[in-house]
Amino acid sequence: MNTTRAPYDTGVMSSDLGTPSPPTADPATALRSRFADLQAELRRADDSLTRLLTQWRPESVPPQDLLVEFVEGRAAQARRLNDLEYSARSSLWGFQSGANTVAPVPSTLTDGEDGLDDADAPPLRRDGNTEAAYRVLVDRAFLAEPAALRALDERMAAGHEVRVVDQPLIKLVIVDGETAMVQVEPGRSMVLRAPLVLLAVELFEAAWRRSRPYLREDGDLEPADRRLLQLMLSGLTDAATAHQLGTSPRTVQRRLRALMDATGVSSRVQLGWYAMRNNWV
Repeated sequence: MNTTRAPYDTGVMSSDLGTPSPPTADPATALRSRFADLQAELRRADDSLTRLLTQWRPESVPPQDLLVEFVEGRAAQARRLNDLEYSARSSLWGFQSGANTVAPVPSTLTDGEDGLDDADAPPLRRDGNTEAAYRVLVDRAFLAEPAALRALDERMAAGHEVRVVDQPLIKLVIVDGETAMVQVEPGRSMVLRAPLVLLAVELFEAAWRRSRPYLREDGDLEPADRRLLQLMLSGLTDAATAHQLGTSPRTVQRRLRALMDATGVSSRVQLGWYAMRNNWV
C-alpha cells in the first residue's frame, strides 16, 4: 500500500479543527483558512456567552426572565413573598423558621394583628389562596415564636399540611415548583427560577421526608396534650412551653407527669419514644 503523503498535506484531520478547508497546493493558505474557521467558532461562542451573561443583568432583562434575582431589604422581601404566595396556581411549599422579621407570625393571623414595625413592609395578605395546596415545614425556633401555635392551628384548619423538623431551617418558599425564594441573610433573599429552582425543590423534599406531623387527628389523645408533646419533642423548655400554651411551668410539668404515669414510662425521653411509636405526634 502506498502511504506517501501528498507534497503539501498538512497532516491535520478534519475532526481536529472543525470544518475542513478544501485541499490546496499552498500550506500557508490552508493554515489561514483553518485559522479563519477557528475565529468564526470563537466569535459564535463569544456571542453565546454574551447572551447568557445578559440574563444576569437586571437592567437589560425583565425580572421574570432572570435565572437568579436578588431582593434587598425587609420591605421588598415582604412584598415579594406576598406576591409569590398569591400567584401560586397549584402548590406552595415553605420552610418557616424562627426570628421571622420579614413576615412575623402575628402578621399572618386573621384577626388583624400586625407584628411589623416597619411602615413600608406590608403584612401578608389574609384572604388566603384556596386554590394552591400548601405544605409547610417548621422548625424548633419557629415553635418558640409568639402566636406560632395559633398560626399553625389556622393553617391546619385551612387544610394545609404542616410538619415539624428538629433541625434549623432556612427561610424558603417554592411556588408551583417553578419559582423559589430563599433568604440568604436577614436583609437579602434570592429568587430562583428554572432550572435552578430544582435545587430548592430537592432541599424541601429531603427535609419533608425526615419530618413528623405537627398534630395528628387520629387516636384518643386530647389536642392540648398533643401540642404539649410536640413542644417537648422540639426541645422547648418548660417555661417556653408554658408561654406558648398560656399556662404556667408547674402546670406543664404536672401534665407531663400525668402522661408519663398513663403510659407507664419513667422519663420524658421514654414518653417521647412512646408518643412517636403510637402516632401521638
